[in-house]
Amino acid sequence: MDPTLDASTIVLNILLYVLLPLWGVAGGVDWFCHRATKIESTAGLREALVHALMGFQVGIPILLGLLFEVNVLVLIMCIMALVAHELVAHYDVHYAQDLREISIWEVHAHNYLATLPFFILLLIIVRRWETFVNFVTFNWAGNMSLQWREESLGMNGNFAMTYIVGMGIFIVMPYMLEMYRCWKWERDNGVSTLPWRASE
Repeated sequence: MDPTLDASTIVLNILLYVLLPLWGVAGGVDWFCHRATKIESTAGLREALVHALMGFQVGIPILLGLLFEVNVLVLIMCIMALVAHELVAHYDVHYAQDLREISIWEVHAHNYLATLPFFILLLIIVRRWETFVNFVTFNWAGNMSLQWREESLGMNGNFAMTYIVGMGIFIVMPYMLEMYRCWKWERDNGVSTLPWRASE
């Protein structure tokens, strides 16, 4: 370990090798909790679709931060996505709490899933303090376009692709299977948890 690393590099390494992997682990624990409580026959496809929406909402700022320079536009999009995620997360728990057991493990997973994106955003602001100042002072000129990231990420420079592929395999695919399992159960049993089909 290099003892001469500057603070910005240390913060970046914490983001890449601690917080982002922890978010994936928490998502995996949450998925196992859904499976253990038989989500397909309890909260059903509606909750599975809500989970997919929340994953999309958090995936947006993660992809933006990995692939593009963090300017005012990216910062605004990240903040909006995280606020939307919190609103949907509140609806998710409100909907599911009376339909299936929410174990202590799932509660802990939700704690991480709710707080880690916030802490990730805070550390990004620490690294891009000038961008944050431009955001709060409405100095947005020249900062409202997407620009590919110039700074390489990770020890060998390919962290972004490795992380995206890993999340696709270990998080996106299981949640897609969750949606399929819920859809199949509802189809086979002639029921629907979707609000626009409940009255059919």
